[in-house]
Amino acid sequence: MKLGTLADRLGCRLEGTGVDPDVEIRRVNGVDDAGPGDVTFLANPKFAGRVATTRASAILADDSLVSAPCPILRTANPYVACASAVALLTPAVQATPGIHPQAAIDPSATLGAAVSIGAFAVIGPGARIGARTVVYPHVVIGAGAVIGDDCVLHAHVSVRDRIEIGHRVELQDGAVIGSEGFGFATRDDGTHQKIPQVGIVVIGNDVEIGANTTVDRPAIGETRIGDGTKIDNQVQIAHGVKIGRNVRIAGCSGVAGSSIIEDDVVLAGQVGVMNHVRVGRGARVASKSAVLSDLEGGKTYAGIPAIPIGQWRRWAVKFRRGTS
Repeated sequence: MKLGTLADRLGCRLEGTGVDPDVEIRRVNGVDDAGPGDVTFLANPKFAGRVATTRASAILADDSLVSAPCPILRTANPYVACASAVALLTPAVQATPGIHPQAAIDPSATLGAAVSIGAFAVIGPGARIGARTVVYPHVVIGAGAVIGDDCVLHAHVSVRDRIEIGHRVELQDGAVIGSEGFGFATRDDGTHQKIPQVGIVVIGNDVEIGANTTVDRPAIGETRIGDGTKIDNQVQIAHGVKIGRNVRIAGCSGVAGSSIIEDDVVLAGQVGVMNHVRVGRGARVASKSAVLSDLEGGKTYAGIPAIPIGQWRRWAVKFRRGTS
């Protein structure tokens, strides 16, 4: 793609050293590794010192970058523009609509227009698959499950019976949606009686769930994930959890049963959230922290138990010094 075309597609202002709108741009690369034919980006000001030595053909940057040894694609949000550039320069492989002859589809299932169903996929009785949804090989969709339009279910995804999934949802390889929650009642003799987990999971629109992540169904009611939420790989979402809109949860985190994660929360990697707690809107929790009680929204927390990060830093300094 020519540089001028890329600038137009990204809505960027093209300026700076040696501007040639006809230069061919092939890919996006990091500022240190980029070479001719690459476009790079500056999203974090602390890396501005590296721009002077880049060999990229162009750089995405905001107005804080004074100069560069290559043309600058000016944008208010270089990171978002970078994501768009990757999508433009490296188009995703498009699945061909159709049903593989080795797929097993119950006659009572309903398939929308232009769906793609891969080999050895299994679609159960009464399931409904929306238009243009892609179901890759070895996916299993249970009885009565509903999946919206323009979804992508990668290989070995399991969507259990009666699960509800919205539009434009992407489930990465091995994700399990609607597995049974961990619920047992202890008898007088110390043995455990299983509590039937017969609730459902409801996933909103524009959600992405990572590889080998599990979202459990509850005994009653529903586990819910709001619109626009992004969940990383190997995350455990327990029974009855309510997750709001535009939440981000990084890899290997776990949210215990019946907790509430409000809109715009960020849980970094390996965060643990105890059962029956609420994390307020816009809160951020640092890696390896443990949320053991309710957290007020709009603040950043760290530690075990998770406390405001300024307080945690002061405690950490005192701990290293051996003071109380």
